[in-house]
Amino acid sequence: MNTMTKVEHTEHHGPAAGISRWFYTTNHKDIGTLYLWFSFAMFLTGGCMALMIRAELFQPGLQLIQPDFFNQMTTMHGLIMVFGAVMPAFVGLANWMLPMMVGAPDMALPRMNNWSFWILPFAFAMMLSTLFMDGGAPNFGWTFYAPLSTTYAPPSVTYFIFAVHMMGISSIMGAINIIATILNMRAPGMTMMKLPLFVWTWLITAFLLIAVMPVLAGVVTMMLMDIHFGTSFFNAAGGGDPVLFQHVFWFFGHPEVYIMILPAFGIVSEIIPTFARKRLFGYSSMVYATSSIAFLSFIVWAHHMFTVGLPLMGELFFMYATMLIAVPTGVKVFNWVATMFRGSMTFETPMLFAVAFVVLFTIGGFSGLMLAIAPADFQYHDTYFVVAHFHYVLVPGAVFAIMAGVYYWLPKWTGHYYPETMGKVHFWCSFVGVNLTFFPMHFIGLAGMPRRIPDYALQFADFNMVASIGAFIFGFSQLIFLVLIIKTIRGGSPATPEVWDEPEGLEWTIPSPAPYHTFTTPPEVK
Repeated sequence: MNTMTKVEHTEHHGPAAGISRWFYTTNHKDIGTLYLWFSFAMFLTGGCMALMIRAELFQPGLQLIQPDFFNQMTTMHGLIMVFGAVMPAFVGLANWMLPMMVGAPDMALPRMNNWSFWILPFAFAMMLSTLFMDGGAPNFGWTFYAPLSTTYAPPSVTYFIFAVHMMGISSIMGAINIIATILNMRAPGMTMMKLPLFVWTWLITAFLLIAVMPVLAGVVTMMLMDIHFGTSFFNAAGGGDPVLFQHVFWFFGHPEVYIMILPAFGIVSEIIPTFARKRLFGYSSMVYATSSIAFLSFIVWAHHMFTVGLPLMGELFFMYATMLIAVPTGVKVFNWVATMFRGSMTFETPMLFAVAFVVLFTIGGFSGLMLAIAPADFQYHDTYFVVAHFHYVLVPGAVFAIMAGVYYWLPKWTGHYYPETMGKVHFWCSFVGVNLTFFPMHFIGLAGMPRRIPDYALQFADFNMVASIGAFIFGFSQLIFLVLIIKTIRGGSPATPEVWDEPEGLEWTIPSPAPYHTFTTPPEVK
């Protein structure tokens, strides 16, 4: 199949050659690289906003920024990290690895693949440009609850809505491409139950994206109508209901949380068997557990809304459904631990990130179970306990898994080993920084500190100071990551074909078990 565009047949010379190569490319590896660099740029941008928030919260009182700008920073930080950093990073990893893992020459729809990437820089340029508009950027939090985001919104909200639409279009096209590739372009003999788990988790994630992204498009379109066309979807004065916004938003928003963690499960399920020198324990149960999580994610959305006045039966349903979702997640954690049990483990950087993922994600899961208890949630709701919970799921969860995947596949991508000592320094700085930042938030949340405020009572000062110091440690440790990636791309000791087969300190070699992909331990070796 000839997937090259007309422009790629044309020879380019001079400075324009490099630009046109990246702009017109339909090669899945090039597009994966574009996604990964874009997501890293957004990660650093959103991180700088988080550091601004933590600098303001270093001590009580208003020090550095005004409350309205503080609210703008919380909004932009959340949106950029979710839609600009975590999701494009996973799509970048999918673009790079899926065709190779299933034995396909490229993605099924290469030109659409190119388009789905190039929409993103323009969407985020539009979103960031709202910082410079009259009235400032959106200041209503990343969940943009109406009527705060409609009746009382700054004028820039219209640009924000258009940016969200563009992100959604990009995600839907990427998901269609991934499903078409996995279902139609597998190598002969690769049945569904022989797919690597990273492929399985992305297949399920892609169906989630197609199911819920139109819901997000619907809710922002209803916002647009309320703002500009005189409708009253969320305006109580016109017969609408602000709580309707929360229902529609969280019907998108809760599956979205799993969209950001399921590919992480897949990455960790590739890495742990490699460094434990064992096949993954319970492959089929991992596939079924992932499918169960995806299904249950659609019926738990109102656990974000226990305090809006749900009927008692509604509270009970969403409480028990939320507790039920812990069961397949627990199956996955058990399988990872069982895979490591009595394995010949070595602790290179990818494995360090993967083990940290398992431990810290489990902490985030336990605090999620606490939040699932409806009467208890009345106390936890809108406090820093919630902030601690979802950051434990998304930072040492999604972000650590992305970093693990980058370290794991970097020698394959670049042909060079990364500096192992530097990778371990990056890991330990990140690990210490993350826990210093987010663990104290459990305590100040339980003590009653509300989230999204630039000032706070004196009794919260010590833990906030610790959290801010941790945030700066974590933030600056990402510069080590950037330097390491650039050093690895520019050179280093050449990577061997069987790159993880003979780790330092082992005198024996394990033959590669993977006929299709030297980095992946397959589910079944006949």
